[in-house]
Amino acid sequence: MCGICGIHSFTGPVDGAQRLVGSALETLKKRGPEVQDTFLHRQTCLGHSRLSIIDPTEAANQPFTDESGRYTLVFNGEIYNFRQLRDIMHARGIPFRTQSDTEVLLKWLMEKGPAGISDLQGFFAFAFYDHTKETILLARDRFGIKPLLYFQDQQRFLFASEMKALIRLGIPQQLDRTSMEIYFQLNYIPGPWSIYRDVLKLMPGHWMQISGGGVRMERYYEIPSSTLPEYGGLSYEKGKELLKQKLEEAVVKRLVSDVPLGAFLSGGIDSSVIVALASRHVHQLKTFSIGFKDEPMFDETRYAASVANMYKTDHTEFSLTTADLLDCLYDVLDYTDEPFADSSALAVYILSRETRRKVTVALSGDGADEMFAGYNKHKAHFRARMGGADAQLLKLMHPVLSVMPQSRNSFLGNKIRQLHRFGEGMGMQDSDRYWRWASFAPENYPSRLLLSHVSENEYYDRKNGLTRFVASDGGINGLLRNDMHLVLPNDMLTKVDMMSMANSLEVRVPFLDHDLVNLVFSMPEAFKIDQHGRKKILRDAFREDLPAELYTRPKQGFEVPLLSWFRKELKDTILNEWLNDEFIENQGIFDPKVINNLKKKLFSSNPGEIHAQVWSIAVFQHWYKKFHSQL
Repeated sequence: MCGICGIHSFTGPVDGAQRLVGSALETLKKRGPEVQDTFLHRQTCLGHSRLSIIDPTEAANQPFTDESGRYTLVFNGEIYNFRQLRDIMHARGIPFRTQSDTEVLLKWLMEKGPAGISDLQGFFAFAFYDHTKETILLARDRFGIKPLLYFQDQQRFLFASEMKALIRLGIPQQLDRTSMEIYFQLNYIPGPWSIYRDVLKLMPGHWMQISGGGVRMERYYEIPSSTLPEYGGLSYEKGKELLKQKLEEAVVKRLVSDVPLGAFLSGGIDSSVIVALASRHVHQLKTFSIGFKDEPMFDETRYAASVANMYKTDHTEFSLTTADLLDCLYDVLDYTDEPFADSSALAVYILSRETRRKVTVALSGDGADEMFAGYNKHKAHFRARMGGADAQLLKLMHPVLSVMPQSRNSFLGNKIRQLHRFGEGMGMQDSDRYWRWASFAPENYPSRLLLSHVSENEYYDRKNGLTRFVASDGGINGLLRNDMHLVLPNDMLTKVDMMSMANSLEVRVPFLDHDLVNLVFSMPEAFKIDQHGRKKILRDAFREDLPAELYTRPKQGFEVPLLSWFRKELKDTILNEWLNDEFIENQGIFDPKVINNLKKKLFSSNPGEIHAQVWSIAVFQHWYKKFHSQL
C-alpha cells in the first residue's frame, strides 16, 4: 500500500517540480513509510511513497520504469491476479526482473493500454506515463477502495492520493459551497466533488488520460442493473452455492502477501464469514477485535471470541474505554484533510493502530451491508414500500415520536429515534426518503446554518445525481446500487482507507471482488431481504459455518459518546475554539444565531441528537483552522 502524486504541465517544464513533489510526498509518509522517491521527465514529475507488501526488495521500488526507459508507473494498491497476467506475458516472451505486481501492471498496460484495466482484479489507483507520447493514464479501482484526487487548469494537471498532498502542490483552496451543504447533511462529501471547488475525485470504475490535447475520461466498469446472462434463472439454492464459492475465491486472492497478514473480527456476520473462509487457508489466522468497557450496549467481543474459538485463530482483543477514544481524537482530526464526520472513524483508527503492531495486512468485512441489505434503512425502506397497518401507524405517530427523547446510547432512546425517522420517511417519495435516511440533519438545515448559499438548481442537480439509482429503481436493488455509489466509497471505504493508512496498515475487502458483486447484483431482491430479515442469502449460505448465537443477536452499530464529551471533556474546546463567538463572526461562514442556538440546545436538558450536528461543525472547524489558518 502506498501514496502517489504528480504534476503534468501543459505549457512547459515546471520550475522546482521535484521539490514540489518531494514536499507532497512528505504528507504521504504514513501511506508509505519505507521509501519515497520522485521521477522527472520534461513536463511531468511523479512521486511515490512505499509500504512494501509484495516483493519488498529494492528492485520493486517506485516510480518504476521499464527496461526500454519509455514507460514509468506509480501505483497504490494490489493486483491480485498479477501472477496469471505475468504467466500470459511470460508465455509471449516478455521478461520480468522482479516478483512484484507493480512490474506486471506496468507491462500489462504497455501491452493493452486502457483496455487492459478491465482485466485487473484488485484495488488500485495508479498513474502510467508514456515518455514518448507524454501522456498519463490514471485509473481507480471499480468500487473506490483507493482514493485519487486531481486538479486541472490551463497550465497544469495535479493528482494525489490525499488532499494534503495536493495542497503542497499548490492548488487553489476555494471552498465549494454546494459540497458544504451536502456535507452538513451527510457528514461526508461525495465524489466527484470535494471541499474545494476545483479539486475533483476520480470516480470508481473510471480511467482518464492526460495529453497535450487535454483530458479524456471513460468508465470501464458498472455494477449490473439487471441479471447478467450467466445468472439467468438462478435458484436460491444455486445462489447460495455460487455465493460461497465466489466469496472463498475472493478471500484466497487476498491472502497473497510477503508480510504478516490477519483479519478484523467484529463479531458480526460479515467479518465472521471472512474469518471462517480465511481460516481454511491460513493456520492460526491472526484476528483482531475491539470492545468497549464503558459502553456494554455496543460491545461485541463475546461474539468475536466465539468465532475465534470455533476456528482456533490467534485472537487479540482490545478493550477500550471512552478515554482511549478521546485520547486519539486529535490524531484522527489532524490526519483528516477534508471534512469527514463519521465519528466511528475513532474506533477504526484504534483498531488499525493496534492491529498494525502485529500485521501489515488485514482483511475486513466491508461492503456486505451495501450488497445484501444489511442496514436498518434497508429494512425500513422495504417496509415502507410494502405498506401495511404498522407502517401507517408509525406515520400517524410521527408527531408524537418527534418530541420524545431520542438517543443512540440507550435501547429505548435508540428505538424511538429509529421509529421517528421511519415515520418521517413514510410520506416521502423513494429518492427523498433515501436522502433523508442517509442524512444526519434535515434538508433545510444547511441553508439556515450557512451564511452564503448556492442556487437551488445547483444543489438539487447534485442531490438528484447522488440519488439517481433510487429514482430509476425504487426497489431494494436500486437502493443498494445507490449505496454502492454513494455511501460505500464516500463514507465506509474512505473511513477505512484514511484510518488504516494513518497507521500504515493495508486493509483488503473480499466482499468487493467484482466477480462476487456481479453475482450478487444479478440476484433478485427477495434473495437479500424479506419480511423476516436482512442479508437473507448471506446468512443462510454460511449458517453451518458460524456459531448459532450470531444468528439470534441484534445488529449493533457503534456510537461514540460525543454528547458526554461535548458537555465535559470538550466543553472548553467547543466554547472557546470550534464554536467561539468571535471566531464564528470573523470566519464569516456560519450564521452566529444558528450556532448560538445549537450551543444552547447542546447544553440543555433535552439535546436530542444535536451532538451529531455539532460534531460535523467541530470537524469542519478543526480542518479549517489547520488548512486555512493563513486565510
